[in-house]
Amino acid sequence: MDSKSFRENAHQIIDWIADYMDGVKDYPVRAQVKPGEVRGQLPAMPPVGPESFEAVMQDFQSIIMPGVTHWQHPRFFAYFPANVHPASHLAEMLISALGINAMLWETSPAATELEEAMMDWLKTMLLLPSEWSGVIQDTASSATFCAVLAARERATGWQVNETGLGDAPKLAFYTSAEAHSSLEKAVKMAGLGKASIRLVATDADHAMQPKALAAMMEEDRKAGIIPALVMATVGSTSVGAADPLKAIGVIARANKAYFHVDAAWAGSAMICPEFRHLLDGVESADSFVFNPHKWMGVQFDCSAHFVRDKDTLVRTLTILPAYLETREGTTVTDYRDWGVQLGRRMRALKLWFVIRLQGVEGLQAMIRNHVAWIEDLAAVVRDADDFELVTGPNLSLISFRYCPIGCEAEEADILTERLLTAVNDDGFTYLTRTVVDGRPVIRFQAGQVNTCRDDVIAAWDRVVALAADLPQA
Repeated sequence: MDSKSFRENAHQIIDWIADYMDGVKDYPVRAQVKPGEVRGQLPAMPPVGPESFEAVMQDFQSIIMPGVTHWQHPRFFAYFPANVHPASHLAEMLISALGINAMLWETSPAATELEEAMMDWLKTMLLLPSEWSGVIQDTASSATFCAVLAARERATGWQVNETGLGDAPKLAFYTSAEAHSSLEKAVKMAGLGKASIRLVATDADHAMQPKALAAMMEEDRKAGIIPALVMATVGSTSVGAADPLKAIGVIARANKAYFHVDAAWAGSAMICPEFRHLLDGVESADSFVFNPHKWMGVQFDCSAHFVRDKDTLVRTLTILPAYLETREGTTVTDYRDWGVQLGRRMRALKLWFVIRLQGVEGLQAMIRNHVAWIEDLAAVVRDADDFELVTGPNLSLISFRYCPIGCEAEEADILTERLLTAVNDDGFTYLTRTVVDGRPVIRFQAGQVNTCRDDVIAAWDRVVALAADLPQA
């Protein structure tokens, strides 16, 4: 493809993207295809010769698009969002065109220094300690893995990287049952085993109980097990719970355990002063992560990972073969030493575009709207005769169940599951399931950049209508 053809094709792509942004509301939110339906339309063998751009786009429209779940749909209220501001689209185009591998300062000084600057901007926006250092990871799961590895090395005197786990002492990793599953995966990948994870009891608000944490750590110490890491959560995936960071930090410090704070979703809301109290005590953390790609309009993937002591992280992850040595040495930041990946995309450009083109006030307004609309919805659910508000509102997240007057708990659970299936098969909106106190509930979370109050109301009205048509359990 020469530059002339590229220009013509690119214009078509841009027009398609603009039309998609304008018309995404017309699609069913969740893909309505059956398993294997997309794969069944794809040839078993690759083409021998080149095909036309027109043919590829035609197949994209007819084969791929029906199998797409539209995360940018204004009535996408499932999971947490992966929202995309148009400014981030533009930055992503430039990132793709430049094709930078930002593994070393030398391989693109602008990429490294922009990343340093953007992490400083985020520190300012979230009122994080100025002495912290930051890096952009792909996802919060990667940041958690880095925290587990750093905690492992610190707790074992930096020996596991040298001699392996054979003679290492037993370690324990603490979090709550509400925490993200990334900690379990990280502990497994670090070779430490699921048995080293301790799930700390939670209170009525589903937040970690500090006294229970302290008791578990004491018990482990008496058994000769070293408390290696505590992971607290601000904005848990299921219900949006927030752990008490101050109290947890005191206990972690007393036990010399690495303290990691996961605010993957809720962290973006901390740019609003009225929500910042949820991070009180974060200054005692060893590391902190949140995802601008969830609730700040920055295209996936972009995870902001901050550390109190960058030397601990770098010492844990550094490997320096001769072909990566540069004349600048330690006088510059080489982000290859800050994460699992060697090759790194220029993710900071997306932050730069979004923050500059929206401004902090624009981002704050979006988040405040989402929270206000869910608070209003929570009041509606609370007053509805046939529904029960189970949790929230926690920022922009609630959970509820369908329980018509007079039905028993078991019947309500069955109806709630049936309702969720009906809602997602309908395609008008998209909601997800979780379990609270052993019973199924439906989550409803607002976070899309193009969602408005009417979308929230319309989605709830459709839920009520579909519930009325359900056969009783």
